Amino acid sequence: MSEIVRVYHNARCSKSRSACQLLEEQGVALEIVEYLKNPPGRDELAGLLKKLGLPAEAIVRTGEDIYKSDYKGRTLNEDEWLDALVAHPILIERPIVVRGARAVIGRPPEKVLALL
Repeated sequence: MSEIVRVYHNARCSKSRSACQLLEEQGVALEIVEYLKNPPGRDELAGLLKKLGLPAEAIVRTGEDIYKSDYKGRTLNEDEWLDALVAHPILIERPIVVRGARAVIGRPPEKVLALL
């Protein structure tokens, strides 16, 4: 496959590392985006959600401290969730793997194989 696959990656996350390893073992060329260092902007995030076919709330990591302190128990609309994810990229589920017009969340890591 010559098409580059983009991975929104957190190197500290074992699932994210496993997904990258799985893709590399398949000979896939990866573009790694360390989204905590280079967070996606609002438009990029909205585009990712469209490719995932999910609302923003569906990719929120509810185990994070910032979620528990600032968002748990609150009802936010799509725009408010997008703002929260842009403000606190640690809340974005990982890894998000993108190939062309499709994307998947690599949990479990084997889900990334659906893009190949």
